[in-house]
Amino acid sequence: MCKRKNSFIIFLAAVFALVTSCEDLDEININPNGVDPQTADLNLLLPTIETGIGQTVVSLGFGNIAGVMQHTQKDGWSSGHNDYDWDNTSNSWSNYYGILRTNDAFYQKALDEGLEFHQGVALVLKAYTFGLITDLWGDAPYSQALKAESGLEYFKPVYDSQENIYMGILADLETANSLLSKDNGSYENIVTAQDVLYNGDASKWRKFANSLALRYYMRLSEKDPTIAGAGIGKITANPSNYPLILDTSDDANISYVGNSPSDSWPNNTVFDKSPSGGYMRIKMCATLVNVLKGLNDPRLGVWANKIETPLELTAGTGVDEIVNGVRKISQDIVDDYMDSWSVGVDFDPEYVGIPPSVFAASQYNLNPNLDQGVFNPHASQLNDIYKESSGDLLLMRIMSAAEVHFILSEAALKGWALGNAEDHYADGIQQSFNTWGVGDDFGDYIGGAPYTGLESIIEQKWIASWSAAAESWFDYRRTGLPDLQTGESGKRQALPLRFYYHFDSEISLNPENAGAAIEKLQPTEFKGNDTSNNSAWSKMWVLQGTGKPY
Repeated sequence: MCKRKNSFIIFLAAVFALVTSCEDLDEININPNGVDPQTADLNLLLPTIETGIGQTVVSLGFGNIAGVMQHTQKDGWSSGHNDYDWDNTSNSWSNYYGILRTNDAFYQKALDEGLEFHQGVALVLKAYTFGLITDLWGDAPYSQALKAESGLEYFKPVYDSQENIYMGILADLETANSLLSKDNGSYENIVTAQDVLYNGDASKWRKFANSLALRYYMRLSEKDPTIAGAGIGKITANPSNYPLILDTSDDANISYVGNSPSDSWPNNTVFDKSPSGGYMRIKMCATLVNVLKGLNDPRLGVWANKIETPLELTAGTGVDEIVNGVRKISQDIVDDYMDSWSVGVDFDPEYVGIPPSVFAASQYNLNPNLDQGVFNPHASQLNDIYKESSGDLLLMRIMSAAEVHFILSEAALKGWALGNAEDHYADGIQQSFNTWGVGDDFGDYIGGAPYTGLESIIEQKWIASWSAAAESWFDYRRTGLPDLQTGESGKRQALPLRFYYHFDSEISLNPENAGAAIEKLQPTEFKGNDTSNNSAWSKMWVLQGTGKPY
């Protein structure tokens, strides 16, 4: 596990902000204010790219996608998080292409200087970022992106098909595996302090490349099982040629510096001291809390605080008092609350989550503080570690050994990989426990969380994706698991499937190519009042014809 703090990140955060500030369509191709690849030291570019990707993953997986996947809910300013109240002004890919522009400068410099390590790293980072783009939106500029220097015809790039983007990602990762296959002493110009992900260790980057390929082959498992099975079989049958991330020591993680808002864990209280700040607005979601309680899962105590004041039902009428730290209430108080807010009361004495997409999120569980984003003594706040700006467990979690073992478990279940599905399932849980410092509890836990096939694999993979929930969203779309149901205030009565193409940044500046991509989206019964196929409830290519998730 890489937890390196690097003093260059603070400076480079400003560079990253500059590189990603513009939103004109030609910025998908070239940034006139960006780093000049002819003069920049490529090693100085690397941490900018790495932290840009890492912060993006956290912004998704600890942000609104954590709400979609019911890890967390907000009790203030919550509509995008709890209810997926998105539209074509909600999510732009501009910053993603900003990362890719910097990475392209890094790659071109590596080519010019014949630096194979840097070429391999650039291809892994390119694959990861384009993978996020196509996973989130669908078809997108790919083959003609980043090419505006070649002529005006590239200022309005075509949207490549999602299928071709996935194939390009897998091809780049295959090349990266080859480039990164040498001993570290064979490479030139590696500055370990500048690689905040793996400290210049080619063997770890190679494991990352192959693990990422495994992820994308599994992404295709419902759409094209022939390609998925062959690709996974190729990787898993030859571990010496395709090493993987199998232990937390090889996880792709980046630490936060914690010296300023831009390099700190989001929603911390060190730099946001508002009583209604980001930390205070986030609560645990009942869906995750209840699953963890049912499994007696020790990770719950790592991620959440116990409630401050338990509720207890007592005899009589009109009773509402705190006695010895317990709020005692009579049934008539409960009935009045339920009539007013149309939501029940949770009497668990330790951990209470807010149900997904409820109108009464800020009032939940008889909260006496009815303002948005305030302390609720009867609901679980995140653990106090999430108040900090940095820490051993506060990481940008890009890819983990736990995820890889769960992929291998599913692959073995499908007959695509050697090994036993149940063993990989157990290994995935063990690696997740190790990640969160509760590894010694595995023996007591596994008997109560037995392997039962695909549903158990995906449930544990969903749990293990805490703070990186975007990956569990992509699994949900592919499998329909876990069987998550939205609540009454959700924008639609089903979970969304994608981000809308952004009108200002994408559609209006390239209407012909964006329009062609929108026409290829397949609307579902939950499209609602969206005026075109550009809906969060439309299916991109990888979902079309699979019957998943609905």
